Amino acid sequence: MDVKNKTKQIERILVPPAPHMVGDGFRVCNFFPGGYNLKQRVSPFFLLDYNPPHYFPPASRPRGVGVHPHRGFETVTLVFQGAVAHHDSAGHAGVIGPGEVQWMTAGSGVLHKEYHERSFAEQGGIFHVAQLWVNLPAKYKMSPPRYQSITREKQGKYVLDAQGSAVYVIAGNYKGAKGAAHTFTPIELWNIELLTEDAALDISLPADYNTLLLVVEGEVLVNEHKVPAHTLALMDNEGEHFEVRAKTPVAKAVLMSGAPIHEPIAHYGPFLMNSFEEIKQAIEDFNAGKFGYLED
Repeated sequence: MDVKNKTKQIERILVPPAPHMVGDGFRVCNFFPGGYNLKQRVSPFFLLDYNPPHYFPPASRPRGVGVHPHRGFETVTLVFQGAVAHHDSAGHAGVIGPGEVQWMTAGSGVLHKEYHERSFAEQGGIFHVAQLWVNLPAKYKMSPPRYQSITREKQGKYVLDAQGSAVYVIAGNYKGAKGAAHTFTPIELWNIELLTEDAALDISLPADYNTLLLVVEGEVLVNEHKVPAHTLALMDNEGEHFEVRAKTPVAKAVLMSGAPIHEPIAHYGPFLMNSFEEIKQAIEDFNAGKFGYLED
């Protein structure tokens, strides 16, 4: 059968690993690379930290993660409930709330801190977020740092039905609805919101794209296979088309798909490069203050 007419099936359904704290503000399940050793299988993505809904009580000081460096990749933070504030040493800052996305290109090197937005921290509440690390090809790893704040208004929107079910396109394109994010390699990143049981969408992506579906609320059927909340479906690379259908009155999911980067990966802490010589240089540059200054 021609691959273009073949159905893309689920290869594996990954349950969330045991949660751990990142700083004092993010209670995350690390799907990869720590929870499941997927390496190049999910390229261009390298890390997925998922913070399922978790109640944080009111606090006088915002919880979060203090100043830390990054080089060689991008961090993409998606907020479902709560609010996240961000600052970096390149002078970028912002706050993102539900449905919004913070896309930071660390590139050549940046210092970064992220924490609960102050009013959310003071009131307390349910916090529900995900962070994705997107690798950069060797020729772009030393790009200047950049920050993209992608509000709902900037996202492409494709309405699926009269009840308001929709695909919100952060990066890429769904049936003419285009995302605002600038990416260095081909990437599709969508928030899918199905607001009635049996609401559905047909998805078509290149067979060689590595594709994942994170269900963040409710339950969906992917080609009639159940995928419950807070699990991650890894799709195979054999076909191009598949269907996502709500199994509950409300179902929400994040689709991540992209062209793989066929290059060596060297990873150490907050650095993602192509060789350990480059990792060593990143550490030396960080220690020499070349990532700038950011007050903790």
